[in-house]
Amino acid sequence: MGSSGLNKARDKMAAAGVDEVAIETFAHYFRLLEHGETGMIPESMIEPVDIEALADVEVGDDDAAAAIRTTAVIKLNGGLGTSMGMDRAKSLLCVRRGLSFLDIIARQVLHLRREYDAPLPLLFMNSFRTSEDTMAALARYEDLPVEGLPLEFLQNKEPKLLAKDLSPVSWPKDPDLEWCPPGHGDLYTALRGTGLLEQLIEAGYDRVFVSNSDNLGAVPDARVAGWFATSGAPFAIEAVRRTPSDKKGGHFARRRSDGRIVLRETAQTLPEDRESLADLGRHRFCSTNNLWFDLRKMKEALDVRDGILGLPLIRNEKTVDPGDASSPAVIQVETAMGAAVEVFPDSRLIEVGRDRFVPVKTTNDLLVIRSDVYDIGSDFVLDQVSDEIPYVDLDGKVYKVVGEFDRRFPAGTPSMRKATSLTVSGDFTFGAHVQVVGEVELSTTSAERIPDDAVLAADS
Repeated sequence: MGSSGLNKARDKMAAAGVDEVAIETFAHYFRLLEHGETGMIPESMIEPVDIEALADVEVGDDDAAAAIRTTAVIKLNGGLGTSMGMDRAKSLLCVRRGLSFLDIIARQVLHLRREYDAPLPLLFMNSFRTSEDTMAALARYEDLPVEGLPLEFLQNKEPKLLAKDLSPVSWPKDPDLEWCPPGHGDLYTALRGTGLLEQLIEAGYDRVFVSNSDNLGAVPDARVAGWFATSGAPFAIEAVRRTPSDKKGGHFARRRSDGRIVLRETAQTLPEDRESLADLGRHRFCSTNNLWFDLRKMKEALDVRDGILGLPLIRNEKTVDPGDASSPAVIQVETAMGAAVEVFPDSRLIEVGRDRFVPVKTTNDLLVIRSDVYDIGSDFVLDQVSDEIPYVDLDGKVYKVVGEFDRRFPAGTPSMRKATSLTVSGDFTFGAHVQVVGEVELSTTSAERIPDDAVLAADS
């Protein structure tokens, strides 16, 4: 017999048609939560980790080609871009030349199939909110589906729990807000519950490359596939050197007790350890969320654990309506897919360049990726042509929402190829063919327009 809160949550999930594997996984984390598990990783339990770099690894052309031919690609595509004011899949945002994230991802994969004569199936893990729009947008790519495999599978959903008693929240104003995704650690649960894990194995695939759909740098690269295949590792994550912009984010470390690699997220860091979290000299590497895993070894790990991989709990405290701070406090039970690195004793990390980590989380990122900092060639891979990626900080009161952001750049984004940074305070609308050079700060207390062909520089 479970607790009253768990029984109610089980019934609610079953009534909504949630897969039994997902219900049992949720029950596992509910019990941890009920017994006071916080998922915290104290600094005293970990030490810094050193890793090898892809630039120093030799991968033969034959190994690379063979590996990419037995690789499947999964893109996490459940996000709505709500932080940028969107109410549909963020991957539908236009990036360049009228192409969305989805267009570029599809064309990257189709190009690689031709280059390597590889099936390279592409699957999207959608949410119930992104599925319809995503599939409609991909319908134009008739050659994209691989026979015998779906183009999408759905991530699961779970009830938000009232913080006061862990019972499923009721919110009649908007019943959709009673539900939340279980974090991207749900990937493994969804693959098992849908039968896709076995389906991929039976179809002859050996490994999967997983990445976020808003990271166009995450191309299913044959050289990385070859490194992973020849390493013999069951699981690997691409890591990058942390920069000042990563100070508040998660990082990799090694657990002192057993030597396993762990991924410590911000939500798993104690307040007294925040200084260590931000220490870029101590914890030097963060996750790109580009990961690789061996399909058979993942199946074995899930089979041994009755379908529950046992990822560390992330206890996420919010309000039931994220836009209403006065709405009831809730707990969202989440896991991170990268945390599976600690499940396998022989997991590996590989340091890659920042060109494989180009996430778009804000309109600041969107401005950079739409600018001429990157070229997109016939292979649809982002090619950084500027010496450095400029730092952008746009006034959140003006530019945070995509619709308002687009209104301020009616003729397109300015040239950022020679920019070091752009900081904007106030409401500026940019004309056509504007250039940003060096470190530029703009400030105004009233709406202003920057004229066509303007060159913005520190001394202008």
